[in-house]
Amino acid sequence: MVTEEQITTCKAQVAAIADEKISVPNMPCNVYLAETETLETWAMQDKEKLSTAGISEERIAEIAVRATVLRQYQADWIIVRRTGKDAEKEWKAFATGAYDLCSEMKHAFKYAFRNEPELLRRVDEIAEGTGDADMIQDLKTYSKLGLKHQDLLTPIGFDIAKLDAASTMSDEGANLLAEANGSKLKGNVQKVARDKAYTHLKEVVDEVRACGKYLFWKDKKRLVGYESSHWKSQNARRKKDEIEEVIID
Repeated sequence: MVTEEQITTCKAQVAAIADEKISVPNMPCNVYLAETETLETWAMQDKEKLSTAGISEERIAEIAVRATVLRQYQADWIIVRRTGKDAEKEWKAFATGAYDLCSEMKHAFKYAFRNEPELLRRVDEIAEGTGDADMIQDLKTYSKLGLKHQDLLTPIGFDIAKLDAASTMSDEGANLLAEANGSKLKGNVQKVARDKAYTHLKEVVDEVRACGKYLFWKDKKRLVGYESSHWKSQNARRKKDEIEEVIID
């Protein structure tokens, strides 16, 4: 049974891991966790022999503690990632209308300010950038510019209410884009914590597996418990595909 004290201590150790030492999972995290929990049970059966080669029972028990912490951080990351995906969908739906309004304002301003060189130059400056973030800023800037020169926009039949709408869309879009991009960022807090927890667990898992393979290299029945079933399956599938390719050729 993993205690809260063990979890707290483990989390402190995870937080102390330097960014440059982080390892990223090379298989689905839930698969890795299942394998490590199976490994702990398997290794405990061999604890006496493993202890003769430098792996103590306490070291084996570390697997459960570190796996518990990784499972918690993985859950946190999944929530953020799923929220980010929802935000991405919302952003795509929102962006269509936002880009349309931005283009409409540029088009209308060009005509309304056709006899005002300084204002036309300002419109061109606003339109210089590209990308989502730039479009969001453009909405805000067009809104402010338009509000200052309503006297030129009204005569051409431009809907003045769209100026306030553009400002509101700019604020909403900035928040939505930040949420959509947040889960993609390499430095996402939840992802970094998950990767550090994985790194911490991998350290002891690799030690136990290496020791088991060393001790049971001639005992296939015990050796199998120290190998990754995921990678054995992947390698077997890869070899099968290679054989089939040779036969087809």
